[in-house]
Amino acid sequence: MNRRALMLSVVAVAVAVFAAAAWFTTRPASVAATATVPPEQSEALLRSYSPILGPEDAPVTIVEFFDPACEACRAFYPVVKDIMAEHGDAVRVAIRYTPFHGEASGEAIRVLEAARMQDVYEPVMEALLREQPRWASHGAPAPGLILEVAATAGLDVDAARTQMLAPDVVAILNQDRADVETMGVRQTPTFFVNGRPLDPFGEAELRALVAEEVAASGS
Repeated sequence: MNRRALMLSVVAVAVAVFAAAAWFTTRPASVAATATVPPEQSEALLRSYSPILGPEDAPVTIVEFFDPACEACRAFYPVVKDIMAEHGDAVRVAIRYTPFHGEASGEAIRVLEAARMQDVYEPVMEALLREQPRWASHGAPAPGLILEVAATAGLDVDAARTQMLAPDVVAILNQDRADVETMGVRQTPTFFVNGRPLDPFGEAELRALVAEEVAASGS
């Protein structure tokens, strides 16, 4: 090989390496790589008793730390439902209670647990979120309205008054509060997808993270 041909080969290789490096640096990122929760937090992330929306055996689990009195949780509810509809049987949502808004949050959670006992969990959740501005005003909460709202979604209020005080409901609230501390959750909603925290937070990021996990599951 003569000197001119050798120089041309070197230049060509350099250009190819530069182009590859430029692509790697500027390529669009689907989701930032996020590690799953450490082993000491895995039990606190999801409990066997946690309410599940969607198929029990779905390969992708969205864990949502959720406060029924939280305005952002209300805003994200249709987003989560749309994600579930988009991916069908591949996605389920586990609810972890996070009563950050005082008395109204606690009562709403107890009402939701009574609704679960009566098999009207989702209708009651949707009614509470729809009417949230009435009963969960952070300036003047009106927790007494919660049962009234839940009744419009099919809750038997008389039975619920007893069910809300059941030892199992109290235990769920206490354990979820402890798990919120263990997980370091400071705002609602906070999402984990198959153990991966959503960071940065946002609708597009949640959709992308779920899509990535669904693709990885082969569903």
